[in-house]
Amino acid sequence: MIFVKETPLVRAAIGKSLMAMLVLLAGGLISAVQADVFTVPANGGDLVGGEQIIVVEDQETLADVARDYNLGHEEIRNANPGTDFWLLTPGAEIVLPKRHILPQAKRDGIVLNVPEMRLYYFPEKCLAEAECAVITYPVSIGRMDWQTPLGSTRVTGKFENPTWIPPESIRKEAAAEGNPLPAAVPPGPNNPLGQFSLHLDLPGYRIHGTNRPYGVGMRATHGCVRLYPEDIEDLFHDVRVGTSVQIVNQPVKYGWEGDVLYMEVGPPLEEDLEGNANLRELAITQLAEIMLERRFDVLDAEFDRALEEKSGIPIAISGVIVDKKTGPSNDDPVSGR
Repeated sequence: MIFVKETPLVRAAIGKSLMAMLVLLAGGLISAVQADVFTVPANGGDLVGGEQIIVVEDQETLADVARDYNLGHEEIRNANPGTDFWLLTPGAEIVLPKRHILPQAKRDGIVLNVPEMRLYYFPEKCLAEAECAVITYPVSIGRMDWQTPLGSTRVTGKFENPTWIPPESIRKEAAAEGNPLPAAVPPGPNNPLGQFSLHLDLPGYRIHGTNRPYGVGMRATHGCVRLYPEDIEDLFHDVRVGTSVQIVNQPVKYGWEGDVLYMEVGPPLEEDLEGNANLRELAITQLAEIMLERRFDVLDAEFDRALEEKSGIPIAISGVIVDKKTGPSNDDPVSGR
């Protein structure tokens, strides 16, 4: 059994999520209570949700916790460094990374942040006037040798109980590993597409379910995007053919909540960045662009902590707001030099 420790932040986040979920349920836009549904921040805000901490009473694994709380394999591991993934000690506190900075993308349709292994869906129907929702799900993405493509596309087809036709390249790979595949895999428990599949305007690529849910949240696919069975069922019934899909690569995200700037860093894709130095350079470049619009003191220790931990948890990195729209500065945005 698992208990959730309540904090004011958790209560506020749950309250907003519950209200958004109730409205969407009433409108028939979602069906599973596990979905993380948040109100899109107004007035330029970028953060949704709230970090939660649970106390484990029975012996479980982090994989069990991830499955129960609609989190991915890697993101729960990153949020709990040093925790034994396969055996949790009764009484242990586990962080649930339920607070997110929205990706830098148009808040419309589906937005997938590949290194974060998380999908954000912005329904067309808003909760109320000037109040819209975002629903977010953990996903699996393509392995390093079968990368998930980046860019803008759209949903071109919806298929329930799909038949999988393995491409010749995948059949050759499986045969070389001693696991030959048939020319077609019919619907059923052995179909890796699961029960629902959304085809994209990228030949051969889909957003689909899985017959192996404990693998969600890892680089485990041949380029497709894989969701938990209950999540793809929600998404499948929510989206329409023609829904826009933006696939981005943002290991470092920044976002405002009021006058406080937050930074969220997760592990980059192995093929993109070599070592922490390049990730730091990326983070500083992005921060300098933000400071062209709003000048503020940077909390160096928190900036460094976000880059060091790569926990996927938003960390406040701004101090006093000096002014806004000051124009370019020659100062180092982190050290102030």
